[in-house]
Amino acid sequence: MNSAALFFDDYDFPWPDEFDRWMERGADYNEWKLEPLVADLKGLLAGADRPEYILLDYPFAYVHNELSRFIDYAIFIDTPLDVAMARRFIREYKDSASSDVTREMEGYLRGGREAYLAMLHTVLPSSDYVADGTLPVNDLTDLLLEQIKHKGSEDNEASKTASR
Repeated sequence: MNSAALFFDDYDFPWPDEFDRWMERGADYNEWKLEPLVADLKGLLAGADRPEYILLDYPFAYVHNELSRFIDYAIFIDTPLDVAMARRFIREYKDSASSDVTREMEGYLRGGREAYLAMLHTVLPSSDYVADGTLPVNDLTDLLLEQIKHKGSEDNEASKTASR
């Protein structure tokens, strides 16, 4: 399978100004300036070696207007906040100073938690498939690959039917 992946966390996006007020105003995901990610996605789509699948690891599903037009199938991994936080800290902070961890925890309490909760009411319902984020990572990976293959075979069948 010819594929490529783009990861939201690999980019340094500016957060919306006054994050807590952004949340109070209704958390409009379109205020996120995602131009570098959009440019990389367009580059993949326009390239001579265009991948069959582009996996976009990004938290907004269809609710960001600029990116929604590129998405064929949105999967939301529904992970309880404590599990998500534990996994993130194991992955990103195992060798960090305690002050780095403290800063992250302060940010989480200042607005990160509310942002995660808001996504359950906006991003999750807009997604095409919701996966159980408490599954072991290997099982979750297998499940998601199966969903992507299934979606791809549905698209191929629809394309064949439409061309008849």
